[in-house]
Amino acid sequence: MALSAPGGGQLNAEDADNFEEIEKQFAVKVVQHMTTYWSLLTHIPGSKLKLTKQDDAIFESFTAAFPDFDVKATIDEDAMKSKEGKAQWREWIEGWKGKVDDYNFGAMVRGNAGWEYGEKETIFAVRMQFYGIEIARNRAGLNDWIYEKAQKEKAEGEASAETAS
Repeated sequence: MALSAPGGGQLNAEDADNFEEIEKQFAVKVVQHMTTYWSLLTHIPGSKLKLTKQDDAIFESFTAAFPDFDVKATIDEDAMKSKEGKAQWREWIEGWKGKVDDYNFGAMVRGNAGWEYGEKETIFAVRMQFYGIEIARNRAGLNDWIYEKAQKEKAEGEASAETAS
């Protein structure tokens, strides 16, 4: 994804100040990604969802690089963002450069697969962290509850509509 500098030129992230417009574009893209993913999970069980063409390779690489990462547990954001954690994540993420579009672009990750997105339940991460964690959660069936809940609410809404007519 390319962000534009004020005036429409190509942005060089190395030379950029924190332009307010850039930050707004960035936030919009992150929120769009988050809401699109949640919508997908309400329509397709996570265990049947494919996020990229490289899900298998991402999953294998993620589990090899982070063998102790427990997808059922709440993410320890402090450990993830510690000096050691950042170094480990950075090494893994950079391995995807040129292989996954927007591999290092911002994304929101739920701190726990059992939580919905919310201010206190969400961690700011990069796209590859999102892919690694969410592909692993989906493979474990941990996001299927979202689809099941949405289908139950849909059925209840349809039943209420029939009763009302």
